[in-house]
Amino acid sequence: MTAVFDYQKTAQRVLDIEKAAINGLYQYLDHAFNEACSLMLHCTGKIIVTGMGKSGHIGHKIAATLASTGTPAFFVHPGEASHGDLGMIGKDDVVLALSNSGESSEIIALLPVLKRRGIPLVCLTGNPESTMAREASFHLCTHVEQEACPLGLAPTASTTAALVMGDALAVSLLEARGFTANDFALSHPGGALGKRLLLRVGDIMHQGNKVPKVTLNTLIIDALLEIGRTGLGFTAVVNEQERLIGIYTDGDLRRTLDQKVDVHHTVIEQVMTESCTTVHAGMLAAEAVQLMEEKKINGLLVLNEERQPIGAFNMHDLLLAGVI
Repeated sequence: MTAVFDYQKTAQRVLDIEKAAINGLYQYLDHAFNEACSLMLHCTGKIIVTGMGKSGHIGHKIAATLASTGTPAFFVHPGEASHGDLGMIGKDDVVLALSNSGESSEIIALLPVLKRRGIPLVCLTGNPESTMAREASFHLCTHVEQEACPLGLAPTASTTAALVMGDALAVSLLEARGFTANDFALSHPGGALGKRLLLRVGDIMHQGNKVPKVTLNTLIIDALLEIGRTGLGFTAVVNEQERLIGIYTDGDLRRTLDQKVDVHHTVIEQVMTESCTTVHAGMLAAEAVQLMEEKKINGLLVLNEERQPIGAFNMHDLLLAGVI
C-alpha cells in the first residue's frame, strides 16, 4: 500500500526555514540601513527598483509598496534598461537593485552608466562580497542560511528575506514622512481601503423625507409606521423647531411592549429615549462604524449645527457603501 505523503510536515519545514531567514535579518539592520533610508527619504526624484527573475518579481512588489505609502517609485526591468529604458532614470532618482547573488549581469552592466551619471545605488543582496555589494552606495544584506527548496535551487527563503527587507524600508520611510491614513486613501480611491478611509457620513446617509422623524405628541402606533416606512429601525423625535429631543428604536418598542403600554393611545414623548448618540455629516464613515461598535447600536442620526436631523443611516448602509 502506497504511503500517504505528509504535506503538512513539508509545509512546517518550509515555514521554519523562512521564519529563520526573517529572524536572521535583524543582524543586518545597521548603519547602512539608516543611511539608505535617509537617502531615499530625501530623494527629490523617484526610487527606481530593478531586479532579474524572482528578484524582479519581488522588486515589483517593493516598488508598489513604496509608491502606495508615500515614496514615489516604479520598477524598471534591468534587461530593458540596457536597451533604452535607462532613459527613464533621472539624475535625481535613487536606484534600488535586488539580486540574491549580487552578480546579476544585467544589473552589473548598468553600474558604469549609473556611476557616470551620479545616480545613487542601494543594493539588496545575499552576498556582501559580491560585485553589486561593493559598487553600491549602500548595501543591505539579505543573506539566508538555506533555501526552503530542498534542492537549494528555487529562490524561496531568499526572496522572502528580500521582500521583508523591502517592507522594512517602505514602512520606515512611511513613518519618517508622517504618512497618514488619509494620505494612503488618496492613492487608493477606487478600492475598499479608499472607501473606508475617504467616505464621510454625508456621502452615505439618507436625506430629506427618507429621514425618519415624528413630533413629541405623535402616538406610538404612528411612530411605528414611520419606522416601518424608512426601514432604518428607529425614528427621531423632534420639537416644533425641528430640533432633536429624543429617539425611538426597535429596542424601545420591545421595552414598551414588556411594560404593556397602550401603543394606540400613548404619545411617543412618554416612552422615547431622550439622550442618544448622534454624528455630523463631515465625520468619516469609518469613525461612525467605530462609534456604533463601541455603543453597540445599529443606526445613527445626523444633525446640523442647530441639532436638527438632516440624515440617518444604519449598518446596512455602511455595508452597501463598502465601509465594512
